Amino acid sequence: MSLKNKLRFVGLSDTGRVREHNEDTIAVDPEIGLLVLADGMGGYNAGEVASGIAVKTIVNLVREHVLREDLAIPDRESGLSRPNIILRDAISRANKIIYQTARTQPQCEGMGTTVVAALFFDNKVTIAHVGDSRLYRQHGDKLEQVTMDHSLLQELVDRGFYSPEEAARAANKNYVTRALGVEPNVDVEIQEVPAAKGEVYVLCSDGLSDMIEDEDIHLTINTFSANLDTVAKQLIQLANDNGGRDNVSVVMAHIMDAFPARTKIFDKILSWFG
Repeated sequence: MSLKNKLRFVGLSDTGRVREHNEDTIAVDPEIGLLVLADGMGGYNAGEVASGIAVKTIVNLVREHVLREDLAIPDRESGLSRPNIILRDAISRANKIIYQTARTQPQCEGMGTTVVAALFFDNKVTIAHVGDSRLYRQHGDKLEQVTMDHSLLQELVDRGFYSPEEAARAANKNYVTRALGVEPNVDVEIQEVPAAKGEVYVLCSDGLSDMIEDEDIHLTINTFSANLDTVAKQLIQLANDNGGRDNVSVVMAHIMDAFPARTKIFDKILSWFG
């Protein structure tokens, strides 16, 4: 079932004010309700290669499964939903490809990438991430950070060495403890949450979250919520106005209406009367 009339999507990426190359890669697939954002790292243009591999692999694999399978049927062995398994396995596959490429191509040695992805299905959203690219959700008048960074700084906050306020001012924000392409296998953090009409979801690279406060993200969405394109442009403009020290990318979804699933059997029966 296409979600084009149920959800509104937008994606925007910018090199920023300091970097010469944009090593972020983003993708939006409205038909299957998939958003992906990756923030690459590595020498030369290797970060761009890693993020590109990640996004292309994830989009292709998820699309293949979503269009072929009945996502409403849970996996019997694990008890996980099909969207959870599909997104997790696609990211794991991307990790293996990046890892092998880094090992076999000298110019790509040491490359890696963070990733955050969201797959909307049956009034729920499956969220997967590795690293410090984030997903926020605005529900009513509240903005919340749904993902927790896989970073040294976040671990120090979790252990009580920093308060969240101190962490926001810390200098060592960018040391990630988890990324695609570093090891043969990767631990993908995955969660599934209910998604409701009116909510806005924001996926972003640390080039946005390091440059502007959460309150500014919240205010920008509230001010320009009628136009997602304007929200995305304003957020990137704010990041650049504050220094633009990194590539900055944002991918957004606005839920316009409920999107309950229809099983493949139901679709088949409907086609008999079409």
